[in-house]
Amino acid sequence: MTTALQSPPRRSTSRLQDASLLNGPMLLLRSIKGFRRSQSWAWLASVPLALLGLGVFTFSARAEVGLSDLTGAQAASFLADNLWLFIATILVIFMNAGFAMVEAGMCRQKNAVNILAKNLFVFALAVTAYWVIGYSLMYGGSVVDGWLYFNGLFVDPDPSGALECAAAGDTGCLVPAVDFLFQAAFAGTAATIVSGLVAERVKFGEFVVFSLVLTAFIYPIAGSWQWNGGWLSELGFIDFAGSSIVHSVGGWAGLVGAMLLGPRIGKFVDGKAQAMPGHNMAIATLGALILWIGWYGFNPGSELAMDQYVAYVAVTTTLAAAGGAIAATVLSTITSGKPDLTMIINGILAGLVSITAGCGNMTFAGSWLAGAVGGLIVVVSVAALDSAGIDDPVGAFSVHGVCGVWGTVVIGLWGVDGMDPGAAGIGLLNGGGFNQFFIQALGAAAYGIWTVVTCWIAWQLIGGFFGGIRVSEAEETQGLDIGEHGMEAYPDFASS
Repeated sequence: MTTALQSPPRRSTSRLQDASLLNGPMLLLRSIKGFRRSQSWAWLASVPLALLGLGVFTFSARAEVGLSDLTGAQAASFLADNLWLFIATILVIFMNAGFAMVEAGMCRQKNAVNILAKNLFVFALAVTAYWVIGYSLMYGGSVVDGWLYFNGLFVDPDPSGALECAAAGDTGCLVPAVDFLFQAAFAGTAATIVSGLVAERVKFGEFVVFSLVLTAFIYPIAGSWQWNGGWLSELGFIDFAGSSIVHSVGGWAGLVGAMLLGPRIGKFVDGKAQAMPGHNMAIATLGALILWIGWYGFNPGSELAMDQYVAYVAVTTTLAAAGGAIAATVLSTITSGKPDLTMIINGILAGLVSITAGCGNMTFAGSWLAGAVGGLIVVVSVAALDSAGIDDPVGAFSVHGVCGVWGTVVIGLWGVDGMDPGAAGIGLLNGGGFNQFFIQALGAAAYGIWTVVTCWIAWQLIGGFFGGIRVSEAEETQGLDIGEHGMEAYPDFASS
């Protein structure tokens, strides 16, 4: 939700639209409520970034209403909203480094290049597919009301609508370029989750094709059901930043691939799961911290405006991550006798996924508890998947799939109606009744069914067309770095 910023009193008779390029930034800064002269240079340091954003957005090139037509308060709000989303987008894109490091560190040395290549290349694929058709399918005009949307190929960068929105005094008026980039980063996240589940045995080319299908069609169509006013949105379904829309979709898509691929050679002996330790836990730990930082773009950025609620969402996100880390560490210590670093990492990520849907609909205490339950769930889920004979090398389905569902459903248990103090409870356990719980469960199930069916078809078609999706036994034994890429991550070190 967003709220309009109040217009601050004038501090000068000069108008922003009449100012020169030299004194314009200071006039703009002075129009912001709370700006003090002692802070001038600190604020001025952000001007080059803001001007860079203006160049990227090309505000006045095609717009009937220009930036100069806005009042000082309107221009300040407009620039703040778009600049904040641009910064949040950079944080989400940087999460690709975190995913790559966690996955590579938790897998074996002989497959490090393959894992890094997949995680790096998948974002390029996602941006391209989402630019060509995915964004239109997710945020276009209605074709089948509530279910399917489309607005032609490619993204229209015309900023005139955003400028007219700002001129009307509204907040959260985003130019299409920055909105597209933010949404494309989310699409890339969904595809990156798949990589962890199919790691160490999937063909690189076939994974590339699947990632294109996922980000161009499967993810955008499902996302429109909630974020473009589709049928789930009309029911009152809540998924603030994507526990189901992004994380569970990626988790379900990867699970189908993992089941069709089968386990890695040596993972199960006589029906019993065997440990396959990761080769670099330092990299995996750094990756987890990068993901935690990147989540401040993922969740607070989903407010889609720089307002008083951004910090609230950041705190709920932090508390859930902390709760997940503590609970997973305690339970893994009880079950295995010693604290397991992989479970601390996955506990943090489980807590973050568990709050992603409800980060705008949870109290601080409720956020910590939701994350803590997610931390317990991930430990149990990892063991359950091993017992079921499903090979998930990094625990991606337990983190993103299972905790994605939990993060969606928990809103129906103890969620609240917004971020204001004293907001009424909407969950089953805090006076809201059964209705919201049912809606949340229905939405989580809808995303699971849609993704499993469509991804099973996609994986089967890709495998049939290209002669299978799994590398040969010889390539898997030797390592995908040599078999798929002809290089090694650590050529100067002998494998242990």
